[in-house]
Amino acid sequence: MNIMRETQEAGSAAKSRKVREAKDFDALYEGAKHISSEGWEGIHAAAFRNGAISACRACGFKMTHAKLAFTVEQDGFDHVDGAPLVRITSGESEQFVTPTRLATGVVDLRCRPLYRNWTATLRIRFDAGMLSDTDVVNLISRVGLQVGIGEGRPDSKQSAGLGYGLFEIL
Repeated sequence: MNIMRETQEAGSAAKSRKVREAKDFDALYEGAKHISSEGWEGIHAAAFRNGAISACRACGFKMTHAKLAFTVEQDGFDHVDGAPLVRITSGESEQFVTPTRLATGVVDLRCRPLYRNWTATLRIRFDAGMLSDTDVVNLISRVGLQVGIGEGRPDSKQSAGLGYGLFEIL
């Protein structure tokens, strides 16, 4: 992995025949963060909602009803694309580089922020005629225990996951 990283950081200097731009891992790490207009780091609010919709399969709720029944309210918006964000209230990110297999089968390195210990406060609006308070807490708890959020989560469509993105309700 270190050899791959050195080659990618070198760009065209690594091989004379192929023209490649040098990969800036620090810029990729910073660019992968969700930063709000106010400057704090966050998690895309839809990650929790989508996780809860996926968790419906494990507990017998209809996924189509869950899509209509609740939403996770945002604390702010991403400064680049305006995506709704939930604020990370504690925990620092660290640069995490890992090999990834592309659709072509080629292995490449991806650099992302990794939050080992983090907290966030979710504000959830829901239809009490469709779901109870307990149902909503149960779904979010299942997201933390079984589904996960972000890359490397157990419920990833691209893989079986790496065990990342799990959490517990406190």
